[in-house]
Amino acid sequence: MSKLRFLTAGESHGPALSIIVEGIPSGLEILAEDVNHHLARRQKGYGRGARMKIETDRIEFLSGVRHGYAMGSPISMLIRNKDYENWDIVMNPAPVDEINPDNQKKLADKFLTRVRPGHADFAGTIKYNQQDVRNSLERSSARETTSRVAAGGIAHKLLKAFGIRVVSQVVQVGSVAVPAKDRGHISEEDFLRIEESELRCKDTASAAKMKEAIDKARKDGESLGGIVEVIAYNLPVGIGSHVHWDRRLDGIIAQALMSVHTVKAVGFGISFDAGILPGSQVHDEIQLANKASDGSNYEHLTNRAGGIEGGMSNGEPIICQVALKPIPTLARSEENSLKSVNLQTKTNDVAFYERSDVCVVPAGGVVCEAMMALALANQILDKFGGDSIQETLDNYQRYLDYCKTR
Repeated sequence: MSKLRFLTAGESHGPALSIIVEGIPSGLEILAEDVNHHLARRQKGYGRGARMKIETDRIEFLSGVRHGYAMGSPISMLIRNKDYENWDIVMNPAPVDEINPDNQKKLADKFLTRVRPGHADFAGTIKYNQQDVRNSLERSSARETTSRVAAGGIAHKLLKAFGIRVVSQVVQVGSVAVPAKDRGHISEEDFLRIEESELRCKDTASAAKMKEAIDKARKDGESLGGIVEVIAYNLPVGIGSHVHWDRRLDGIIAQALMSVHTVKAVGFGISFDAGILPGSQVHDEIQLANKASDGSNYEHLTNRAGGIEGGMSNGEPIICQVALKPIPTLARSEENSLKSVNLQTKTNDVAFYERSDVCVVPAGGVVCEAMMALALANQILDKFGGDSIQETLDNYQRYLDYCKTR
């Protein structure tokens, strides 16, 4: 069983999103701002749609936190959907008066039978035996990533207690990619520059070209995907395990990242190049090191593996590349929309348009950070245990001291 678990509930246009995080040790300081900070980061980014102008996501703690500290019990959070006031009839949990003409019109306007290629509309509507596509659309919407970022905010705070940091940057939007020299590392100065960038890209020249590509896509009724790089710093040697398939760290992280809406590929280190280059250009040589600041006796000359060997962390930064596809909702005229079907009339049709973004890659980096943080936090708790944060920190420090003797 996972030491750290989280569950989310809520629909895109429903009353609220709810999140439960279980397994956080007691005594960890947690403030609403620790979570709201990351929620605000998720709402930024060039290419976002009108929804980001409506919502100002903030959490309310309902349990598990008292006077700013975790109690050791499940932490529950609520994020109210401000846009629900415009959907109170359509998405009301209680039965509504369908005889009322105004209600009839609102319900009819939002009743969907056409599906969008690339979305959960088609499979979800059939799987759950729905007549209205909206019943699948609402939960499968990327609005759910708000809940992930909230849970991830708590994971970030836990990792910070151990000196572990998870950050990200956009390295490609569409065909515009940052130079290779600007990948694989994010300094403190880099991160500040990334946070100030609308594209979350530290290379200003590339960011400008990305903006142009997004503007063109908006004009053409298109959407754009891209690649984000997620890096975790200061993870010690030996997190994860080689003894079973489901304990391998790269598999655990990859599953967490692949579960994010629009993610289609995850790679570590040099990623797909590992299948092309000869062994001498893939594997990271190791040598004895002069005592580093962390007391390590060894160092890798490169980090092509992305910080993971044999399913375990090797002391180097964990480096992941995550490819996000273009979102499936395209702002196009009816005659120019993607070909699709109408599940009610059983006829060929075209995809409908629901208010959406043009490019979510910058926000996608924040979501991927959250999922990486949650995966790593769970592994830290699994290895070092503890019902209180002090107990876990004591166990962690003993392990670090042991590593220095090897």
